[in-house]
Amino acid sequence: MTINLVSDTVTRPTPGMLRAMWAAEVGDDVFREDPAVNALEEKCAALFGHEAALFCPSGTMTNQIALKVHTRPLDEVICDEMSHIYQYEVGGYAFHSGIAVNLLKGEYGILDAEMVEAAIRPRFDWLPKSSLVVIENTCNKGGGSIYKLEAIRSIRAVCRKHGLALHLDGARLFNALVETGDSPESIGAEADSISLCLSKGLGAPVGSVLTGSRSFIAEARRVRKVMGGGMRQAGYLAAAGTYALDHHVERLRDDHTHARMLASALADLPYVANIRPVQTNIVIFDLVPPLTPAVLLEYLSQNGIKATAFGPQTIRFVTHLDVTREMTEQVTGVLQKWGG
Repeated sequence: MTINLVSDTVTRPTPGMLRAMWAAEVGDDVFREDPAVNALEEKCAALFGHEAALFCPSGTMTNQIALKVHTRPLDEVICDEMSHIYQYEVGGYAFHSGIAVNLLKGEYGILDAEMVEAAIRPRFDWLPKSSLVVIENTCNKGGGSIYKLEAIRSIRAVCRKHGLALHLDGARLFNALVETGDSPESIGAEADSISLCLSKGLGAPVGSVLTGSRSFIAEARRVRKVMGGGMRQAGYLAAAGTYALDHHVERLRDDHTHARMLASALADLPYVANIRPVQTNIVIFDLVPPLTPAVLLEYLSQNGIKATAFGPQTIRFVTHLDVTREMTEQVTGVLQKWGG
């Protein structure tokens, strides 16, 4: 048996999810005739108090569509330097939208309103136009760090004051919500658009949903098509997403508990130099030289555990629905036995 801590994207559909997929009523979504897709989109829009939603193959696509619809060429997006849109989307902001990026250095990927306001460009011909702010909740590279609702509200107020749109990359948004206790609707009230990934901790095999106003989603649908994201009988995938939202949200707390168990064990190990604060299901830690990630990962692999390097001296563990408490205890035991 392999214990896979590489990412929460590695989950497999549960038996209940597979039954829901098998039973899905489907049609052609490009013609808006897939009942399961329509139901998922309506559900997500209602959850966040938005007018409409759009089902897409990936979170990268929902983010890139949002950037494209919210901006025009020669604009810029303000975001943290750890943001997924900057780190892991192949420079798509430039490729798809012809915009610049204004990088800020927050605390573990979390920005505050003062930083955002200070970053807004004056209107000179030789500068890009600040038109969009993107925040990521939770922030992957920040170790699953969480935006508090008041911080989002403060950033939203700055955006309104200066006429900027606010997009929330909510790839792991429900991980944040089960910790803070905030409602999806309270978050939706502060964002012009939200990207919600279904294939991470929620456990669906494929898909993300973009929510926003009716006019925003109408344009987003056209952009999805030109990006090649128009799908046909996508309802089999949408049914998995609906099942995930109905059955897999509250259980995210288990993943957070397991992540804290791992962090607690790592804190006592002499070869671990530093651990990022663990708020959700991501554990990022640095190794004491000369130990390298490659050496420790090979040892873990020999003991049936998969993980990934996250920097020259850094490793990331991610817990998810396929990692049980017993597996977590097994990982901690293996870590404690390392003797170099």
